This record gives sequence, structure tokens and C-alpha cells, in this order.
Amino acid sequence: MFRMLLRRLLQLIPLLLGVIVLNFALIQAAPGSFLDVMTAEQQVSDPAIVERLRSTYGMDQPPLVQLWRYLVSVVHLDLGFSYRQNAPVMDIIMAQLPATLLLMLSAISIAVLVGSAAGVVAAVKVGSGWDSLVSALAVFFFAAPSFWLGIMLVVLFSVKLGWLPVGGMQTIGLDGGAWIQVVDVLRHLALPALTLGLFYAAIYARVMRASMLEVARMDFVRAARAKGLSGARVVLAHVLRNALLPVVTLVGLQLGTALGGSVVIEAVFSWPGIGSLLFDSVMSRNYPVVLGVMVLSALVVAVCNLAVDLAYLKLDPRVRL
Repeated sequence: MFRMLLRRLLQLIPLLLGVIVLNFALIQAAPGSFLDVMTAEQQVSDPAIVERLRSTYGMDQPPLVQLWRYLVSVVHLDLGFSYRQNAPVMDIIMAQLPATLLLMLSAISIAVLVGSAAGVVAAVKVGSGWDSLVSALAVFFFAAPSFWLGIMLVVLFSVKLGWLPVGGMQTIGLDGGAWIQVVDVLRHLALPALTLGLFYAAIYARVMRASMLEVARMDFVRAARAKGLSGARVVLAHVLRNALLPVVTLVGLQLGTALGGSVVIEAVFSWPGIGSLLFDSVMSRNYPVVLGVMVLSALVVAVCNLAVDLAYLKLDPRVRL
């Protein structure tokens, strides 16, 4: 395990380097800059001030020089300075990152629990009405666009029933203790996490069903039944544990897409996370924030994949060999 951890940590270096170089090249190829936005918005009109700002932020340097200076600053844990917020990029991202992590991890947890349970039911009741129902719902939630599903949930649970808030992360001006604040955040989190989680739950349900049916035909499962173990014991202790391996692998692969998918969900529910910050930074050509979000997103996904690898070691002892 120690060697695996060391190997994964060493792999972070070329990963972050590749993310920085690739995104820096894409940003350099994109037309316009924050100076063009400021000029269009009449914030700056004097050409001399524009040139002074270009020199101040190093935009008059060759791209390779700018890339080298950025790499050196990243080594010193400095992701640059945001022109729009007039603050360090690291401070801005760290203020928004907890909300996105909360949404992403909640959605993945809902997806794994709901999808795995639905897949188990479909596999145990294969060929029955439950199997058909799970398959139909999985196809529906997989095909439904996230923004449409989010709007429909808002119409149902917020507008019609009035059970949950429409958007945001907290109720403005709410007074109360820590427990009241936590409950309020959970109420705001319910709809966006459910919207994002149902899409992945549909995938996990199909994968779990197929994996359960495959494992159920193996010899060790037949031997467990021959020993007289109950059906529930065979399913939970023998079939389910081995069938979880493809789902765990899929979780590791989809953490990055879940982080990217939160951009749409945050826009629909006005969730104050990285997605909203990234969208605003792209529209305002605030490229230091865009590049900083990409770097920290790659780091978060790599750390989450490391946690998935550790879970894989626990579920499958053969990996240790």
C-alpha cells in the first residue's frame, strides 16, 4: 500500500504539468483577453493605461516566458491574481471549492447507493416487473438532460409542493445555531445533488445488474448455496461484494465528469461553487482563475481516485498480490 501511495503521488507531478501546459496552450489560442472585456465595458479607454496593464500582468511577454513564470509560481503554491475579483486566485477558489466538493460527493454518494440498490433488486428479481421497472427508470434518467431534470424537480418540489428551496446554498438572514444551519444547507443541497446523482445512478444500476448476474453464475457462489447458506447471505456476503468491483472502478473514472457536470447544475440551482466561478471567469476572460480551477480540479480528481484505489484494495485482496 505504501508503494502504491508513493507511486500515485509521483504520478501527480506529470499530471499537473500536463494540465497546466495543455490549458495554457488553449487559453493562448483563445481570442481576446480581460483587457478587451474592460475596454468593451468602458472600464478602461486610455490606450496608455491598457499597455501599462498589459505590462503589469506580464501579458507583453512571449508565451513560453509566461508559461515558465506560471509554473514557477505554482511550485510556490501561487496560482496568480484575479483581475475581476482583485484577489489571489487561490483565495477565490478555496472560498468556492467546499460548495462544489459537497455537491459532487453528495451526488456520487446518492448515485452509488441508489444505483447499486436498484441493480441488486433488478438482478435478484431478473425477468420480473421489478427488473423491467429498474431498466426503464435507468434509461429515462440516463437520457434526460440534467438541466431539464433539475428544472422539473424545482417545479415539483419547490413550486408545487413547497418542500424545498428553489436555489442557493443558504437561506439569507437565517438565525439559529449550528444544527439549524446544517439542516438549512442540506435542504438546499437535496435537489442539486439528486439531479446530478440520478444520472450516474442510472449507469451504476445497469453495471451492478450485469455484474451481479455474472458473479451469481460463478463456482464459489454455487458452493456457498450448496453449503446451505441463506439466499440473503449468499447475495450480500458473496455476490454483492464481488459485484461491487466494476462499480468502484466506474466511480473513479467518473469523478472528473461529475466535477464537470456540476457546472450545469450550479447554474440551474444558483449553487455558489466552482462551476459558477468558472463560467463567470470564462465570460470575463479571467484566464488566471480558469487555469487555477483546472489545476485544482485535476488535483481533486487525482486525490479522489487515490481513495477509490484504496477502497479497491479493501474489496479485492487479489490486488495486493
